[in-house]
This record gives sequence, structure tokens and C-alpha cells, in this order.
Amino acid sequence: MRKRAVGKGIFALPYAAVCVIFVVFPLLLVVAYAFRAPEGGFSLSTLADVFTNPSNYISLLRTIGIALLATAICLLLAYPIAFILAASPFNKIAVLALLFVIPMWMNFMLRMFALQSILSMMGIANTFAAAIIGLVYDFFPFMLLPIYTSLVNLDRSYSEAADDLGAGAVTTFLRTTLPLSVPGILSGITMVFMPCFSAYAVTDVLGNSDTTLIGRKIAVLFDLQEWEAGSALSLVLLVLVMLTMLIGTLLQRRNKAKGSASAVPNAGGRLL
Repeated sequence: MRKRAVGKGIFALPYAAVCVIFVVFPLLLVVAYAFRAPEGGFSLSTLADVFTNPSNYISLLRTIGIALLATAICLLLAYPIAFILAASPFNKIAVLALLFVIPMWMNFMLRMFALQSILSMMGIANTFAAAIIGLVYDFFPFMLLPIYTSLVNLDRSYSEAADDLGAGAVTTFLRTTLPLSVPGILSGITMVFMPCFSAYAVTDVLGNSDTTLIGRKIAVLFDLQEWEAGSALSLVLLVLVMLTMLIGTLLQRRNKAKGSASAVPNAGGRLL
């Protein structure tokens, strides 16, 4: 059994080598440069400059704020659309949901320039609103599909039980459908919030100086060969992304631990 397992493991070696060369090694370089002084040697000054330099932490705060706003708008738009799609007679073949994914097959920059032309005709190009519209347009499917999948796969017996016990439509939604779709909501939030940190191409094409993300500043620092400052900002950004993933994972596990039994209301609309 052990020899057979070792034999199968050989096929994973190319993938492991690619991960080490193109993922692990670059990350180690970023960490090494983040703790390196411009003149050489170990130093915390470059990393501390991220939080002491006003331009750095202002860019971080702006990035977090824009990412939160874009994620919130995506959620507010995606949930009702996903709910309608899941209730449609075509939900089993996902015809309607596919229409929201087809634009993603087009080249990213072509979509951004096409959107820029539309916003220019509307007179709102190169504004804060245009940048938010671009982020929502680009990442909306990543919010829609997890919520849609979660709603489609819901056990309808919970809603039927709520109806039999006298719960109204609003109570049924708030006490059964919404809690049971939380895993899809959390997945969508994670899939939208994290990429918004580094999606500076969207804000560069559609936004202005008020929408400059931290990703753009990192790219500029690397172009200027200021490896230490760029690596320090990249490390902080990486930590923020990892914290986001950790929080999302913990929330999903907590939601699963609660179980689905508490989502069935009685005739008075209270949880059993």
C-alpha cells in the first residue's frame, strides 16, 4: 500500500515544483525584501513606514473602503437576482444565470474600455462613481453564482414546513431561506472583497486620483525598483487578504455548526 501511494505521489511532483517556483519562492522574496533596509541588512523601518507614512495608510484605508463599498453593492444587487433566478423554471439548466457569466468570456480590458465608452456618453467617466460601477460590473458574477448555487440547492422541505406551521412569506424568508443561504453569501463576499484590493486596472481606466488603490502604488514602486517599499506594502496587503479568508472560513464553519434544524419556525414565527 505504501509503495502504491508513493507511486501515485510522483504525479504530483510537477505541480509541487510549479507551486514552489512560481508561488512559494516569490512570496519568500517579498517577505525578505519587506524586512530589508534600502541600504541592506535587516530592518523594520520599511515595514513601519507603511503605517507611519500618511500616503501609505491613506491608500490602504481608501482601498479597504472602496472594496467594502463594491462588495456591499454587489451583494445588494446579486441576492435578489439570484433569488429570482433560483425560483425560475429554468434554474435547473441555469440558462438565465449563464447570461450573467457570458460577458466574463470577453477580454478584461476590452470590457473596461467598452464600459468607459458607455460611462463617457453618460458624462460620469473618470469619477469615483465610474470606478465603483466598474468594480461592481467586473466582480458581480463572483457574487451572483455562489448565492445562486446556494439558493438552488436549498432543501425545499424547510420552506414547506414553515408554510404548514403558519409562517408568512417574510418570516419564511428571514428564518429559513436567508440563514440557509449564508454559506453562498460568505463565499460571494470573499470572492469579491479580496480581488478588489488589487484590481487597480479598473480604477485606472474608469476612476480618478480619488480611487487610486494600493495595488497601483505597489506597481509604481516596483516600476521604480523600490523593492523594499513595494514588498512591505505587498506583505501588508497579503496579510489583509489572509485575514479576510480566515474570517470567512471561521464564519462558514460557525454557520455549519449551528445546523439547519434551528431554521424551522413554528406557527408563531419563532424558532423551535
